[in-house]
Amino acid sequence: MAGRTVLVTGASRGIGAAIALRFAASGAGVALFAKSGGPAAPPRIPGTVDTVAEQVRAAGGRALPIVGDLRRDEDVEAAVERTVAEFGGLDIVVNNAAAFDTTPTSAISMRRYDLLHQINARGSFAVSRAALPHLARSAAAHILSISPPLTLDPRWLGPHLAYTASKYAVSLTTLGLAAELVESGIAANSLWPATSIGTEAIRTILGEDVAARRSRRPEIMADAALAIVRRDPRSCTGNLFTDEEVLRGEGVTDFAHYLLGDCDADLEPSWFLPEETKR
Repeated sequence: MAGRTVLVTGASRGIGAAIALRFAASGAGVALFAKSGGPAAPPRIPGTVDTVAEQVRAAGGRALPIVGDLRRDEDVEAAVERTVAEFGGLDIVVNNAAAFDTTPTSAISMRRYDLLHQINARGSFAVSRAALPHLARSAAAHILSISPPLTLDPRWLGPHLAYTASKYAVSLTTLGLAAELVESGIAANSLWPATSIGTEAIRTILGEDVAARRSRRPEIMADAALAIVRRDPRSCTGNLFTDEEVLRGEGVTDFAHYLLGDCDADLEPSWFLPEETKR
């Protein structure tokens, strides 16, 4: 990854921070784009782009923290331009930023619906679109979005339609970009965890038991993301991967070191996985 530049959205904590740290450790210059950072009030969930940038630099890596709102086109354009100005180009975009709300249709407000789609669906589209002119100049161009395999199982469509539709839109964008860019050498893929990942967000939303005992470390997603962007973008595109699938393809058979709890059998399966793909 030496000489490559990566822009990671939602890089202030959790999976985004883990991916940024892993890519930086492999030699990439990393731009960290998130709303949390700078002199603003402390975020509701711990973590800012500044603290992650400090960790990257402490490990000898190169980091550019960028505070901005994914919903503002001018912030997205500025984040891309600042990344290119700082590092001299852009090779990889990781669309990790996400909003989460499982309120059912009968109870969710349109304001919350709009937020989900502005961040999840529109945000990933906007960042990918803004990056395309720069990615076109890279010989190793990848767009990687954190979004799930597509299944029409009512189990996922029924209970929280607004959230599900917003995440499925990200995966549809992956497939659409892969088809549109097939001749350009720019890959578009998605990555999703096979099990729950123990992040601060999961701890807040699903509880301490799931986050601390029934989850894996975010590093499994970071390792899988790195494996994807190391592949030839002309042959590895248009996939909706899971982390286990990617790492097994790299020859990994033992996932014990990613466990937060004591037993692999206790792991909470991730959302949106078709039954036949579950562990």
